[in-house]
Amino acid sequence: MTRQEIMERFNEFPIYGITAEAASNGRKNIDVVTAMLRAGIRFIQYREKTKSALARYEECLQIRRLTRDFGAALIIDDFVDLALAVEADGVHIGQEDLPPQTVRRLVGDNMVIGLSTHSPLQLAAANKLKTVIDYVGIGPVFATKTKATAKPVGFDYVEYAAQNSSVPFVAIGGIKEENIFDVWEHGARIFAVVTDITQAEDIEQKIQNLIKKLKK
Repeated sequence: MTRQEIMERFNEFPIYGITAEAASNGRKNIDVVTAMLRAGIRFIQYREKTKSALARYEECLQIRRLTRDFGAALIIDDFVDLALAVEADGVHIGQEDLPPQTVRRLVGDNMVIGLSTHSPLQLAAANKLKTVIDYVGIGPVFATKTKATAKPVGFDYVEYAAQNSSVPFVAIGGIKEENIFDVWEHGARIFAVVTDITQAEDIEQKIQNLIKKLKK
């Protein structure tokens, strides 16, 4: 897929899927991702920081085949080498990872690059890189165990991003069925939902419930 086609997947469905095997009730990532894809998610981020490089590689090869079968995009969190090795569609980086310009030089023109931001100042810097990056993460909106040390940014930053971001953005951090509509009301249109999905007894039903909340 071209970068434009990959970003079409980003905008195709309001839920952005992220793996979290340690918070998946004993299920493997491949099983969780399969359920996400069956429910309509077309943008999957593989985020596993504690596994060995070989384990991540072998797992991502499986997920890469699966996302291709569904016509979905696979994004790798942090690990540029892994993204290249499995021919992922993109990489997501944080403020303390390699600079976006360096990542773009490494991955070439066809992969998308997502960049996490946590403040208006960081978003302003990201706006200047809109030819380098493709989307930004806005958050954490709420406190979240997956980013325990990060301070919640609340609705103010979501509203600021809705008014000022030069690139598409995804709201992330503690977003669940009971609060997703509140985040929507403050300007977000794409939502990264992690443990509310990965810990759900019925993942496909949970994703349907999230979508219903956005159709109030």
